[in-house]
Amino acid sequence: MDHPISRMLRRRHFLQVGSIGCMGLSLPQLLRAEPLATPATADSCILIFLNGGPSHLDMWDMKPGAPAEVRGEFKPIASSLPGVQFSEHLPRMAKLVHRSTIIRSAHHSVNNAHAAAVYAALTGHDRGENGGGTKPTDYPAIGSVVGQQRPPKASVVPYASLPFITKEGAGGPPQPGFFGGLLGRTRDPLWVLKDPNAVDFGVPELTPASDVPVTRLGDRRDLLREVTGNSTGELDAIQQKAFDLLTAPATQRAFQLEQESAKTRDAYGRNIYGQSVLLARRLIEAGTRVACISWAPDANATWDTHGNNFVSLKTRLLPQLDAAVSSLLDDLIARGMFERTLVVVMGEFGRSPKVNAAAGRDHWNFCYGLMMAGGGIRNGHVFGASDKIGGRPSSNPVTPADIVSTIYHCMGVSKDLELRDNLERPFQLVPWGDVIRDVLI
Repeated sequence: MDHPISRMLRRRHFLQVGSIGCMGLSLPQLLRAEPLATPATADSCILIFLNGGPSHLDMWDMKPGAPAEVRGEFKPIASSLPGVQFSEHLPRMAKLVHRSTIIRSAHHSVNNAHAAAVYAALTGHDRGENGGGTKPTDYPAIGSVVGQQRPPKASVVPYASLPFITKEGAGGPPQPGFFGGLLGRTRDPLWVLKDPNAVDFGVPELTPASDVPVTRLGDRRDLLREVTGNSTGELDAIQQKAFDLLTAPATQRAFQLEQESAKTRDAYGRNIYGQSVLLARRLIEAGTRVACISWAPDANATWDTHGNNFVSLKTRLLPQLDAAVSSLLDDLIARGMFERTLVVVMGEFGRSPKVNAAAGRDHWNFCYGLMMAGGGIRNGHVFGASDKIGGRPSSNPVTPADIVSTIYHCMGVSKDLELRDNLERPFQLVPWGDVIRDVLI
C-alpha cells in the first residue's frame, strides 16, 4: 500500500520548493542574499535587450541628409522633443521622447561577433573571444548583482529573464552576460521560457499543485524538518522564505496576465515580446529588482538584419518595439512607478552606415544608440552625437562599461564594488567604467 508519507516525499517541488533555473537553481539558493544599503534613484530595472544589434540609423539616429545608400528607406518624423527625429515606424515612442534620454554616441572595440558584444554590453567586460557559451568565470549579469546587493523586500524573485535563453547562434550555446557567473549559479535568473502570449501561459514551478491547498504547505514544511533533522529553530530561514515565495499572493498574481484588460494587452502587442514586456512590468510591480527581456531566441533571429533590413524593421520589429516600449512607459507613468523604475532599451551594437547588396546592414560596433528612461534619468535629453553618416561618435563617446556603470549607479550599486566569487576571491564590478553624469537628473 502506498503510504501517505511516501506520497508526500515524492512531491519534490514542495520539499525543494521548486527547481526553477536551467542549471539546477533552487529557490532557497536564489533567495539567499547579502543586503547592502546604498543610495539609489531606482528600485527596479526593466532591460529590453534588442539581441542581434538594432539599426540605430533606422530608429533614433536617422541621417536624412546622407546619401541614399546610408539614409535608407525610412522617413524621419518629429518627436515630442523639439529638433529630435525618430523613425516613421516608431510613432508612439516618438511621442514619449520628452520622458527619456537618447544616447547616440555608444561604441566599443570588442570583437564584432554577437556573443562577445552581448557580454560586453551586459557586463562592461571583454572576454577576449568570439563565443564559447556562458562560463562560471564570467562577470555576473546586472540582475545577478542587483539581486544580491538589493534583495527584494517582497517575497518575489530578485532577477528574471524572459522569454528565451538566447543562443549564440541557432543550435549554439547560451550567450554569456545573463547569468550569475562569478557569483555562482544561485545568482542565475528565474528563466521564464514560456510564451506569455500563449493562452495556456503559466509558470508551474511557482504554482502549487491543484491537489495541495495552501493550508497543507505548513504540514509539509513540518515534514521537511523531520526528514532533515532540523528543529523549528534550526530550519534555514532561506527555506522558510522559499515557502513564503511559493504561496505569496504578489508572486502568484504577477504571472496571471489574464488579470490585465484586453485593451492593455492589445496595447503592448499580442506577441511574445510585447507580452514579455508587460509581464516584466508586473514582476517589478510585485517587487522583482531586474527583469530582462532578450528579444531573440538566437543572435541571428531578429535584430541581426544583414538582409531585408527595411522589410523586417517595417513589418515586424519596429511596430512590436514601438507598441511594447510606449505602453510600458505610459503604464509606469500612470501607475506612479516611472520615477523609481529604470527602463533601458539597447542592443550589443548598431548596424553599418552603408546598406549592403542584400538590402541589409551589417554589424557595427563603432557607433550605436540606446534609450534610457525613468529611475533617475533626465527627461527630454539627447546625449552625444554621431557623425554625418552615423559611423563614429562625433561628441561624448561612451562605452558599454560606462552604460553598465550608469545602470548600477541608478540602482544604488557602486561600479567599484568589490565582490567575491564562490571561492572567496575578490573581483571588482566595472572598475574602468564611468557613470555618465550628464544623463542623470
